[in-house]
Amino acid sequence: MKTAMKRLELVTCVCLLAMLACSCSLRRMATRQVADALAASGGTFSSDDDPQLVREAIPFGLKTMESLLAEQPEHRGLLLALASGFTQYAFAFVQMDADEIESQDLAKATAMRTRARKLYLRARDYGLRGLEVCHRDLGKQLRDDPTKAVRTATREDVPLLYWTGASWAAAISTAKSDSKLMAELPSAAALVQRALDLDEAWDSGSLHEFFIAYDGGRSAAMGGSIERARKHFARAVELSGGLRASAYVGLAETVCVGEQKKAEFNQMLNKALTVDPDKKPEWRLLNLVSQRRARWLKEHVDDLFP
Repeated sequence: MKTAMKRLELVTCVCLLAMLACSCSLRRMATRQVADALAASGGTFSSDDDPQLVREAIPFGLKTMESLLAEQPEHRGLLLALASGFTQYAFAFVQMDADEIESQDLAKATAMRTRARKLYLRARDYGLRGLEVCHRDLGKQLRDDPTKAVRTATREDVPLLYWTGASWAAAISTAKSDSKLMAELPSAAALVQRALDLDEAWDSGSLHEFFIAYDGGRSAAMGGSIERARKHFARAVELSGGLRASAYVGLAETVCVGEQKKAEFNQMLNKALTVDPDKKPEWRLLNLVSQRRARWLKEHVDDLFP
């Protein structure tokens, strides 16, 4: 009798453990399915025609993804979505706001740029985590030898390479007095350059748009090149069919301002403003934000061309 009872207790324990394991497995499966769905939901925002609605919705979405990431710490889709989401939110709704209010409230604009920098660095860290799922210690290697570090990246890594490099470079652009952060610019550029080498036509010219600003916004002494920037601009316009306002805005506020070509500056911004946001629904939000930037730049033309 005692032996039978012990066997029954053993079977019961085994069943309970199996149920617990099954429950945990189901929970992980459910969490992963939600994570997959959220990671793939970026198109909902990118096609929206109400930037203010997106501004208010994105923080909740990003925090939800961060919560899911605690359960799925190596989910590359979530890490990519967080890298791109924080980068875009920081630029469109924090850094641009700072630029627009600077003339009225310098202290507030400075505080907002500091916030933007923190968001960019958060995005960069998520991007590096995503890359390190397949390329261990990439972050450390990037700081030691950027060109060598990125050689192991493959075409599958291109989105993470872009958003990690773009967020890193954006953070540096908001902290030009931070010599330590400025010294990391080669690491950011190496990531995007590797993406360009692997798939130069990715995302209809986004990689080339990065290099419009990167090459056009630096002096020749710092390694910049107006000629290269213009070539990247031409290729970006070609790949997008001229339907992305961001390429025109990028050339205007880097190359045209740098060379003090006021007529071309106005021409580029006018082209940006003639882009129809509804022509390509998947670029609608990007175009609306870029056109907002174009209008602001036109309002400040006398400041940019004294």
